[in-house]
Amino acid sequence: MTLAIIHSRAQNGLTAEAVTVEVHLAPGLPGLAIVGLPEAAVRESRDRVRAAIVNSGYQFPNRRITVNLAPADLPKEGGRFDLPIALGVLAASGQIPLAPLAGLEVLGELSLTGEIRPVRGALPAALQCAKMGRSLLVPMANIGEASLAEHAIVHGALSLGALCTELHENRLSIAPRLTLEETADHGPDLADVRGQLQARRALEIAAAGGHSLLMAGPPGSGKSMLAQRLPGLLPALAQDEALEVAAIASIGHGGFDPSNWGRRPFRSPHHTASAVALVGGGGNPRPGEITLAHGGVLFLDELPEFERAVLEVLREPLENGRITISRAARQVDFPARFQLVAAMNPCPCGYQGDIGPVQGQGSRCRCTPDQVARYRSRLSGPLLDRIDLHVFVPRLDASALTSAVPAAAESSATVRLRVAAARDRQLARAGKINAALGVRELDRDAAPDDAGRALLQTAMTRLGLSARAFHRVLKVARTIADLAGAADVGTAQIAEALRYRPIDQTP
Repeated sequence: MTLAIIHSRAQNGLTAEAVTVEVHLAPGLPGLAIVGLPEAAVRESRDRVRAAIVNSGYQFPNRRITVNLAPADLPKEGGRFDLPIALGVLAASGQIPLAPLAGLEVLGELSLTGEIRPVRGALPAALQCAKMGRSLLVPMANIGEASLAEHAIVHGALSLGALCTELHENRLSIAPRLTLEETADHGPDLADVRGQLQARRALEIAAAGGHSLLMAGPPGSGKSMLAQRLPGLLPALAQDEALEVAAIASIGHGGFDPSNWGRRPFRSPHHTASAVALVGGGGNPRPGEITLAHGGVLFLDELPEFERAVLEVLREPLENGRITISRAARQVDFPARFQLVAAMNPCPCGYQGDIGPVQGQGSRCRCTPDQVARYRSRLSGPLLDRIDLHVFVPRLDASALTSAVPAAAESSATVRLRVAAARDRQLARAGKINAALGVRELDRDAAPDDAGRALLQTAMTRLGLSARAFHRVLKVARTIADLAGAADVGTAQIAEALRYRPIDQTP
């Protein structure tokens, strides 16, 4: 036999596209040519495949070898095709049987010694194989994540030599499906936070309704500490949500760690991150920070220090929950339903609105009005309008820091119970959390009473609220009512929601 066909998968966003690896041996000048739009890493597999075959105790054919990766118009990248190419060469030269490879899809990168190394995207490939009724052969290091796919038949391999032995004996072992429970570690505890009752309240509202949150305050007031505790307040991911989060992590740079199953992601990119780092991109588009934070929290510390053009790319995914990356040859959609939590100082020096520790000292800020205006102008009005909750986090005084921790300080577990109850009410009423409610759903479920409507009309006139801000106030008010177990939105809920729409970030 001089022709062998092996099935594999290429990564295209969250979709694992089917690829047929055709290997043909023909007389002529010895060599190995790879066609079918391979990128540099795929073309370099020639040398890896040759060394792996020889070092595994097999003979590399001294013939002209042509490898076709079909379809030809789909870009192929990475070392994931090393193993299918090597198996194709060995099968076409008659050194291993081809029959055991029927109905099998293969992924894996080869080392020069024949060891099979892990690849990205094993879980999306396993999900596609399960839909097609095929089994999947992956590196042993990818067994954990690939076996998470329901109804998938997954085989693992450590080395090319050991795999060929199993093929000769027709005894590929099937990996048991990995069943994982939600991790018991919910991260830092909210009980560690001293004081900051208003910020804690805003954090609870944000967790209950899935709202975005901006915290402003002087340095060291606890903004980052509060943000890091938001994932611990969120309810557990549903099974399908956890699988989607795992699939996204699988195609990321670090891959998916099965020990993180059910844990909501918390992403905190540095303020020097580019727009592509946030939304994703590249020749073969990969997910950015907003997609890697899908189902969890995206924390942007020192918000005004980000480039303004970088922050503007957040506007569309904040509204739609998806990001579309378009290239000349293709278009990729990534999910991006994340909770945005941001922190900033109120001015360049950070101390505007902060009274000095010595009585009668006055404000510690020495910034001019022009400096403050330029600093805040780095954040556009449309972006700030999309943030539901704005809260000032003041500096704690010495007595709050040096006193013993209050015995009644609420833990994350206590708040998480209230958040879960509020979300249950939202899902039972509308099938979605309040942050995702549409206009008609707001009219039906969040219409305030007459007094609340009058208060809202007055606030819109005096504060100059946009239509978007009006609807976001209603969403926050609906969440506040859900936390209180109230069926209707009243004046108290509207008044509290309006407190989180300040024009000025100082107290």
